[in-house]
Amino acid sequence: MTTFKDLEDSLKKFMIEEQSDAHNIKSINMAKYNNMRIWMDDSKYQQPHFIVRITISEAVFSLSDCSKINGGLGFEERLVVKWFGRMGIKNKLQQLWGSPEDHKPKEE
Repeated sequence: MTTFKDLEDSLKKFMIEEQSDAHNIKSINMAKYNNMRIWMDDSKYQQPHFIVRITISEAVFSLSDCSKINGGLGFEERLVVKWFGRMGIKNKLQQLWGSPEDHKPKEE
Protein backbone atom coordinates (compact mmCIF):
# COMPACT_ATOMS: atom_id res chain seq x y z
CA MET A 1 0.00 0.00 0.00
CA THR A 2 1.12 3.53 -0.73
CA THR A 3 2.27 5.70 2.17
CA PHE A 4 2.26 9.46 2.66
CA LYS A 5 6.05 9.35 2.26
CA ASP A 6 5.64 7.70 -1.16
CA LEU A 7 3.28 10.49 -2.23
CA GLU A 8 5.59 13.20 -0.86
CA ASP A 9 8.47 11.74 -2.88
CA SER A 10 6.27 11.52 -5.97
CA LEU A 11 5.12 15.15 -5.68
CA LYS A 12 8.65 16.39 -4.98
CA LYS A 13 10.03 14.59 -8.05
CA PHE A 14 7.13 15.85 -10.19
CA MET A 15 7.61 19.47 -9.11
CA ILE A 16 11.34 19.40 -9.80
CA GLU A 17 10.85 17.78 -13.21
CA GLU A 18 8.13 20.27 -14.19
CA GLN A 19 10.37 23.20 -13.30
CA SER A 20 13.50 21.77 -14.90
CA ASP A 21 12.14 22.74 -18.31
CA ALA A 22 11.62 26.32 -17.18
CA HIS A 23 13.88 29.09 -18.39
CA ASN A 24 14.70 29.98 -14.78
CA ILE A 25 16.14 26.56 -13.81
CA LYS A 26 19.09 28.21 -12.03
CA SER A 27 16.78 30.02 -9.62
CA ILE A 28 14.88 26.91 -8.46
CA ASN A 29 15.55 26.09 -4.82
CA MET A 30 15.16 22.33 -4.86
CA ALA A 31 16.05 22.04 -1.17
CA LYS A 32 12.76 23.72 -0.25
CA TYR A 33 10.98 20.52 -1.26
CA ASN A 34 13.04 18.38 1.16
CA ASN A 35 10.62 19.11 4.01
CA MET A 36 7.45 18.76 1.95
CA ARG A 37 4.64 17.05 3.83
CA ILE A 38 1.36 15.51 2.72
CA TRP A 39 -1.22 14.42 5.27
CA MET A 40 -4.92 14.40 6.16
CA ASP A 41 -6.68 15.77 9.23
CA ASP A 42 -10.21 14.46 9.58
CA SER A 43 -10.62 16.31 12.88
CA LYS A 44 -10.39 19.66 11.05
CA TYR A 45 -11.99 18.82 7.71
CA GLN A 46 -14.64 16.11 7.52
CA GLN A 47 -14.78 15.97 3.73
CA PRO A 48 -12.13 13.79 2.09
CA HIS A 49 -9.04 15.94 1.55
CA PHE A 50 -5.26 16.07 1.61
CA ILE A 51 -2.97 18.77 2.93
CA VAL A 52 0.31 19.82 1.33
CA ARG A 53 2.94 21.85 3.20
CA ILE A 54 5.96 23.29 1.43
CA THR A 55 8.23 25.24 3.78
CA ILE A 56 5.84 27.60 5.60
CA SER A 57 3.04 27.48 3.03
CA GLU A 58 0.14 25.06 3.38
CA ALA A 59 -3.00 24.28 1.40
CA VAL A 60 -5.90 21.85 1.77
CA PHE A 61 -7.27 20.19 -1.38
CA SER A 62 -10.44 18.17 -1.97
CA LEU A 63 -9.94 14.50 -2.80
CA SER A 64 -12.82 14.60 -5.26
CA ASP A 65 -11.44 17.14 -7.72
CA CYS A 66 -8.35 18.76 -6.12
CA SER A 67 -10.17 22.05 -5.64
CA LYS A 68 -8.59 24.16 -2.92
CA ILE A 69 -10.46 24.17 0.38
CA ASN A 70 -8.15 26.40 2.39
CA GLY A 71 -4.68 27.96 2.43
CA GLY A 72 -2.31 28.60 -0.42
CA LEU A 73 0.95 27.47 -2.00
CA GLY A 74 1.47 30.23 -4.54
CA PHE A 75 2.53 29.12 -8.01
CA GLU A 76 3.08 25.56 -6.77
CA GLU A 77 -0.68 25.04 -6.39
CA ARG A 78 -0.95 24.53 -10.14
CA LEU A 79 1.76 21.86 -9.91
CA VAL A 80 -0.15 20.04 -7.14
CA VAL A 81 -3.31 20.06 -9.30
CA LYS A 82 -1.35 18.79 -12.30
CA TRP A 83 0.27 16.05 -10.18
CA PHE A 84 -3.16 15.07 -8.78
CA GLY A 85 -4.35 14.52 -12.35
CA ARG A 86 -1.64 11.95 -13.08
CA MET A 87 -2.78 8.37 -13.35
CA GLY A 88 -3.19 6.68 -9.98
CA ILE A 89 -2.50 9.64 -7.66
CA LYS A 90 -6.17 10.27 -6.78
CA ASN A 91 -6.73 6.56 -6.09
CA LYS A 92 -3.66 6.38 -3.83
CA LEU A 93 -4.84 9.39 -1.84
CA GLN A 94 -8.34 7.93 -1.55
CA GLN A 95 -6.89 4.66 -0.23
CA LEU A 96 -5.01 6.59 2.45
CA TRP A 97 -8.20 8.45 3.43
CA GLY A 98 -9.87 5.16 4.20
CA SER A 99 -6.82 3.56 5.84
CA PRO A 100 -6.07 3.23 9.54
CA GLU A 101 -2.62 4.82 8.99
CA ASP A 102 -1.96 7.90 11.11
CA HIS A 103 -2.89 10.84 8.89
CA LYS A 104 -1.07 13.54 10.81
CA PRO A 105 2.52 14.51 9.89
CA LYS A 106 5.34 13.35 12.10
CA GLU A 107 7.01 16.22 13.94
CA GLU A 108 10.65 16.68 13.12
